[in-house]
Amino acid sequence: MSLINKEVADFKVQAYQNNDFKTVTKADIMGKWSVFFFYPADFTFVCPTELEDLQNNYAKFKAVGCEIYSVSCDTHFVHKAWHDHSERISKIEYPMLADPTQALAKDFEVLIEDSGLAERGTFVVNPEGRIAAYEINAGNVGRNADELLRKVEACRFVHEHGDEVCPAKWQPGAKTLKPSLDLVGAL
Repeated sequence: MSLINKEVADFKVQAYQNNDFKTVTKADIMGKWSVFFFYPADFTFVCPTELEDLQNNYAKFKAVGCEIYSVSCDTHFVHKAWHDHSERISKIEYPMLADPTQALAKDFEVLIEDSGLAERGTFVVNPEGRIAAYEINAGNVGRNADELLRKVEACRFVHEHGDEVCPAKWQPGAKTLKPSLDLVGAL
Protein backbone atom coordinates (compact mmCIF):
# COMPACT_ATOMS: atom_id res chain seq x y z
CA MET A 1 0.00 0.00 0.00
CA SER A 2 1.33 3.44 -0.89
CA LEU A 3 2.09 6.02 1.77
CA ILE A 4 1.65 8.95 -0.63
CA ASN A 5 -0.71 11.52 0.91
CA LYS A 6 -0.77 9.65 4.25
CA GLU A 7 -1.03 12.09 7.15
CA VAL A 8 1.74 11.82 9.71
CA ALA A 9 0.29 10.70 13.05
CA ASP A 10 0.55 12.90 16.12
CA PHE A 11 3.91 12.45 17.79
CA LYS A 12 6.06 13.87 20.56
CA VAL A 13 9.74 12.88 20.66
CA GLN A 14 12.97 14.08 22.17
CA ALA A 15 15.65 15.48 19.89
CA TYR A 16 19.26 16.52 20.07
CA GLN A 17 20.14 19.76 18.28
CA ASN A 18 22.86 22.35 18.74
CA ASN A 19 24.19 20.88 21.99
CA ASP A 20 20.73 20.83 23.55
CA PHE A 21 17.82 18.48 24.12
CA LYS A 22 14.39 19.59 22.94
CA THR A 23 10.94 18.21 22.26
CA VAL A 24 9.63 17.96 18.68
CA THR A 25 5.94 17.37 17.96
CA LYS A 26 3.69 17.17 14.94
CA ALA A 27 2.82 20.84 15.49
CA ASP A 28 6.47 21.69 14.71
CA ILE A 29 6.23 20.24 11.18
CA MET A 30 2.93 21.84 10.24
CA GLY A 31 3.00 24.80 7.85
CA LYS A 32 6.38 24.01 6.29
CA TRP A 33 8.11 21.33 4.27
CA SER A 34 9.96 18.63 6.16
CA VAL A 35 12.20 15.68 5.42
CA PHE A 36 12.17 12.69 7.77
CA PHE A 37 15.45 10.89 7.17
CA PHE A 38 15.37 7.50 8.90
CA TYR A 39 18.60 5.56 9.36
CA PRO A 40 19.34 2.28 11.18
CA ALA A 41 21.46 3.39 14.14
CA ASP A 42 24.02 5.75 15.59
CA PHE A 43 27.68 4.67 15.65
CA THR A 44 27.41 2.87 12.29
CA PHE A 45 29.27 3.12 8.98
CA VAL A 46 27.03 4.36 6.15
CA CYS A 47 24.84 6.59 8.34
CA PRO A 48 27.47 9.24 9.16
CA THR A 49 28.27 9.71 5.47
CA GLU A 50 24.60 10.37 4.74
CA LEU A 51 24.05 12.65 7.72
CA GLU A 52 27.18 14.66 6.86
CA ASP A 53 25.95 14.97 3.26
CA LEU A 54 22.65 16.35 4.58
CA GLN A 55 24.51 18.80 6.81
CA ASN A 56 26.63 19.97 3.87
CA ASN A 57 23.36 20.81 2.08
CA TYR A 58 21.34 21.94 5.11
CA ALA A 59 21.46 25.65 4.18
CA LYS A 60 20.00 24.81 0.75
CA PHE A 61 17.11 22.90 2.36
CA LYS A 62 16.47 25.79 4.76
CA ALA A 63 16.56 28.25 1.82
CA VAL A 64 13.61 26.44 0.21
CA GLY A 65 11.67 26.35 3.48
CA CYS A 66 12.38 22.73 4.42
CA GLU A 67 13.50 21.35 7.79
CA ILE A 68 15.53 18.15 8.03
CA TYR A 69 14.77 15.63 10.78
CA SER A 70 17.12 12.67 11.00
CA VAL A 71 15.51 9.78 12.88
CA SER A 72 16.78 6.56 14.43
CA CYS A 73 15.45 4.32 17.18
CA ASP A 74 18.28 5.47 19.45
CA THR A 75 17.70 7.80 22.40
CA HIS A 76 18.56 11.49 22.39
CA PHE A 77 21.38 10.66 24.84
CA VAL A 78 22.94 8.31 22.27
CA HIS A 79 22.60 11.05 19.63
CA LYS A 80 24.55 13.38 21.93
CA ALA A 81 27.23 10.76 22.60
CA TRP A 82 27.64 10.16 18.84
CA HIS A 83 27.76 13.92 18.24
CA ASP A 84 30.46 14.27 20.90
CA HIS A 85 32.61 11.43 19.50
CA SER A 86 32.29 11.68 15.72
CA GLU A 87 33.90 14.37 13.61
CA ARG A 88 31.21 13.99 10.93
CA ILE A 89 28.25 14.00 13.32
CA SER A 90 29.64 16.91 15.37
CA LYS A 91 28.90 19.18 12.37
CA ILE A 92 25.14 18.44 12.36
CA GLU A 93 22.87 21.41 13.03
CA TYR A 94 19.47 19.92 12.16
CA PRO A 95 17.33 18.08 14.75
CA MET A 96 18.24 14.44 15.39
CA LEU A 97 14.99 12.82 16.51
CA ALA A 98 15.08 10.01 19.06
CA ASP A 99 12.58 7.19 18.50
CA PRO A 100 13.35 4.56 21.17
CA THR A 101 9.67 3.58 21.38
CA GLN A 102 9.72 3.08 17.58
CA ALA A 103 6.49 5.11 17.20
CA LEU A 104 7.78 7.15 14.26
CA ALA A 105 9.40 4.13 12.58
CA LYS A 106 6.08 2.28 12.84
CA ASP A 107 4.03 5.25 11.57
CA PHE A 108 6.31 5.67 8.54
CA GLU A 109 6.39 1.87 8.09
CA VAL A 110 10.18 1.55 8.20
CA LEU A 111 10.58 -0.47 11.41
CA ILE A 112 12.57 -3.69 11.09
CA GLU A 113 10.68 -5.59 13.78
CA ASP A 114 13.23 -8.32 14.55
CA SER A 115 16.12 -5.88 15.11
CA GLY A 116 14.27 -2.80 16.41
CA LEU A 117 16.05 -0.66 13.82
CA ALA A 118 14.72 1.56 11.04
CA GLU A 119 15.19 1.01 7.32
CA ARG A 120 16.87 3.80 5.33
CA GLY A 121 13.63 5.63 4.60
CA THR A 122 13.41 9.16 3.25
CA PHE A 123 10.09 11.01 3.42
CA VAL A 124 9.18 14.44 2.07
CA VAL A 125 6.28 15.81 4.10
CA ASN A 126 4.21 18.77 2.86
CA PRO A 127 2.99 21.71 5.00
CA GLU A 128 -0.29 19.89 5.68
CA GLY A 129 1.63 17.04 7.34
CA ARG A 130 1.13 14.58 4.48
CA ILE A 131 3.75 12.44 2.77
CA ALA A 132 4.43 13.85 -0.70
CA ALA A 133 7.31 11.55 -1.72
CA TYR A 134 9.33 8.74 -0.20
CA GLU A 135 11.86 6.02 -0.91
CA ILE A 136 13.26 3.11 1.04
CA ASN A 137 16.85 2.00 0.45
CA ALA A 138 18.61 -1.20 1.45
CA GLY A 139 20.68 -0.79 4.59
CA ASN A 140 23.94 -1.01 2.67
CA VAL A 141 23.08 1.73 0.12
CA GLY A 142 23.60 5.39 1.05
CA ARG A 143 21.44 8.26 -0.19
CA ASN A 144 22.21 11.53 -1.98
CA ALA A 145 21.25 14.90 -0.45
CA ASP A 146 21.44 16.70 -3.82
CA GLU A 147 18.79 14.39 -5.30
CA LEU A 148 16.69 14.68 -2.14
CA LEU A 149 16.79 18.48 -2.41
CA ARG A 150 15.70 18.23 -6.06
CA LYS A 151 12.75 16.06 -4.98
CA VAL A 152 11.76 18.54 -2.28
CA GLU A 153 11.87 21.38 -4.81
CA ALA A 154 9.81 19.37 -7.33
CA CYS A 155 7.23 18.45 -4.66
CA ARG A 156 6.97 22.09 -3.63
CA PHE A 157 6.54 23.18 -7.25
CA VAL A 158 3.71 20.77 -8.04
CA HIS A 159 2.09 21.54 -4.67
CA GLU A 160 1.98 25.22 -5.63
CA HIS A 161 1.19 24.65 -9.35
CA GLY A 162 -1.32 21.81 -9.25
CA ASP A 163 -1.88 21.80 -13.02
CA GLU A 164 1.79 21.19 -13.86
CA VAL A 165 4.07 18.20 -13.39
CA CYS A 166 7.86 17.89 -13.22
CA PRO A 167 9.57 15.60 -15.74
CA ALA A 168 12.61 13.43 -15.00
CA LYS A 169 15.67 15.35 -13.80
CA TRP A 170 13.59 18.54 -13.44
CA GLN A 171 15.43 21.42 -11.77
CA PRO A 172 13.95 24.72 -10.54
CA GLY A 173 13.43 27.06 -13.47
CA ALA A 174 13.28 24.25 -16.04
CA LYS A 175 10.23 23.55 -18.18
CA THR A 176 7.39 21.62 -16.65
CA LEU A 177 4.61 19.67 -18.32
CA LYS A 178 0.91 20.46 -18.40
CA PRO A 179 -1.04 17.24 -18.88
CA SER A 180 -3.58 17.54 -21.68
CA LEU A 181 -7.13 16.62 -20.78
CA ASP A 182 -7.30 14.70 -24.07
CA LEU A 183 -4.24 12.67 -23.12
CA VAL A 184 -5.49 12.03 -19.58
CA GLY A 185 -8.85 10.88 -20.95
CA ALA A 186 -7.14 8.44 -23.30
CA LEU A 187 -5.40 6.68 -20.41
